Amino acid sequence: MRTRAEHLEWCKQRAREYLDAGDLLNAVTSMGSDLDKHPELGCNAYLVMAGALSAQNGDFEAVRRWIEGFR
Repeated sequence: MRTRAEHLEWCKQRAREYLDAGDLLNAVTSMGSDLDKHPELGCNAYLVMAGALSAQNGDFEAVRRWIEGFR
């Protein structure tokens, strides 16, 4: 099992791949889903909804900030 920090970086990297491909919604859903795969992490459904709203609005920078904001 990865450490919390390793898993978080893995989540961000996968989400960035979608983001860089222009797939904002999958960047958000990937991040939310991957965070839930580690016992020390998780993502509240409301946070995913906030990220998805930015994705639906096509706000690339907001989605990037959303991904990078997880600590």
